[in-house]
Amino acid sequence: MTDIKAIERMTPYEFELRVTAFKLRKLDQEYDFHLQAWLGQQVQATKKLGKKEVPYFKDFNAFFNYQKREQEILGLMEDTPDSRFAQLMRKANR
Repeated sequence: MTDIKAIERMTPYEFELRVTAFKLRKLDQEYDFHLQAWLGQQVQATKKLGKKEVPYFKDFNAFFNYQKREQEILGLMEDTPDSRFAQLMRKANR
């Protein structure tokens, strides 16, 4: 959005929705980057377990937890700074 007048007319609720949508788009980009890194790394990463070498991460979720990041962005996890800010904004706009 580049029209400054349209931005100025936004309600705090609409602004919060747009910020959340932006963060979710960024999350999808993060996921793609981490998946690409995971695939490149998975081929090489190992650790010694006794005399055997085993993969360092057992699965992709050990490397990047998409659901956790999504819950943080959506404010479903109570102890994140973003969710506390969103709660204060909702309280102030009642």
